[in-house]
Amino acid sequence: MVVGNAYFASAPPRILAHRGLAIEAPENTLLAFLKALSIGVTHLETDVHASLDGVAILSHDADLERIVGRPTRIDRLTVAELKRVDLGHGQTFATLADALDTFPHACFNIDLKSSASVLPAVEAIRAARATSRVLVTSFGESRRREALRGLPGVATSASAATLALALAAAKLGVGPVVRRALARVDAVQVPEAVRGLRVLTPRTIRAFHDAGVEIHVWTVNDVDEMARLLDLGVDGIVTDRSDLALDLVKKRSIFRE
Repeated sequence: MVVGNAYFASAPPRILAHRGLAIEAPENTLLAFLKALSIGVTHLETDVHASLDGVAILSHDADLERIVGRPTRIDRLTVAELKRVDLGHGQTFATLADALDTFPHACFNIDLKSSASVLPAVEAIRAARATSRVLVTSFGESRRREALRGLPGVATSASAATLALALAAAKLGVGPVVRRALARVDAVQVPEAVRGLRVLTPRTIRAFHDAGVEIHVWTVNDVDEMARLLDLGVDGIVTDRSDLALDLVKKRSIFRE
């Protein structure tokens, strides 16, 4: 794990507000992030695509179909055009630079959704001097490595292929393979379940922790499931209901005191 990284400075568990507190504002907007931070969240999860003019834009989807009913792709629109899209609640598309500058004390989990998004994201993070408070994630290993080249020392999570190898080795109890696979990452981010089957077991959690990485689970909105995962020892919960997750963590802390 990166020494001195602000992203990991506080003790876990971490609550990662998935696209902000999107039950109260349009997802991945500055208002959604503000809503999350206002209830005490410190870590925000977001996604990045690149605009036509090469700027890092916060959006989970590659197009506008789901959020505004238009099939236009984000990479076919300029920043100026995206800024004119009404997302509701007085919000429009934000750039990564907007978010990093507006919330200088927040930690960001940044999912690089495309190869074209890597360089714009790197430039925005570097310009904001935010390397120490971000965790860069991507399903693609080439994107992760490109981000590392542009941001030496930035924290990253395992790509899909690396995670698959580490999970298989952990389930088989082959610790050295797990440690080698995860030697250059700081966290693993795993789904709550795949095809109805839970991904994490006490054995895999021990193996990942022995490899020196944090374990974050997505996307968990049920409080009982959050509690079960925290009891297992996961370090972070990615959730649409950061309000419920924070309440749970606070109650558990009081109970243990």
